[in-house]
Amino acid sequence: MASSLDELKKEIDGCRKCRLCEGRKNIVFGVGKPNADLMFIGEGPGADEDEQGEPFVGKAGKLMDKAFDGVGIKRENVYIANIVKCRPPKNRDPEDDEASICIDYLNEQIRLVNPKIIVLLGRIALNNILGKEYGITKDRGRWIEKDNILYMPIWHPAALLRDESKKIDFWKDLKEVKQKLELMENENG
Repeated sequence: MASSLDELKKEIDGCRKCRLCEGRKNIVFGVGKPNADLMFIGEGPGADEDEQGEPFVGKAGKLMDKAFDGVGIKRENVYIANIVKCRPPKNRDPEDDEASICIDYLNEQIRLVNPKIIVLLGRIALNNILGKEYGITKDRGRWIEKDNILYMPIWHPAALLRDESKKIDFWKDLKEVKQKLELMENENG
């Protein structure tokens, strides 16, 4: 068990536990406030993320940043990570064996950040964190509590780039997350 995110990042550096390492330029560990109350989890890095070594910096990330601005979430006050730390070839979904190898790293990040709320961006994040019995279409926008953490599954921002009709739900869900976080902060003083 790592004692800090920096220690965990050093531990992961150079990981060769699965085939995703073969095509990567950078491990995309995670970014943000180390003790954030709000954490976002996506599926895996795309080309821009692999190039820069940071999650959500491409088109989907820029869309997410606009949504953050729109609802009053500051990117520097949240923590952002992915199910897998290396880019799947041709931006395909991470396969189950790749995700299962990488999930221990993510679980350590969750333990170290210790967020109150985790937003699960899309089906891959939802299924790998809460289980395959959940579905993004049926569970999107619904609070799920597990191990003293509140989870909110929402559309992945990349889905909005393919289907603009999902933007309304995405914004509504993000607003609800922001309101819940504010409520929790007010309750805790």
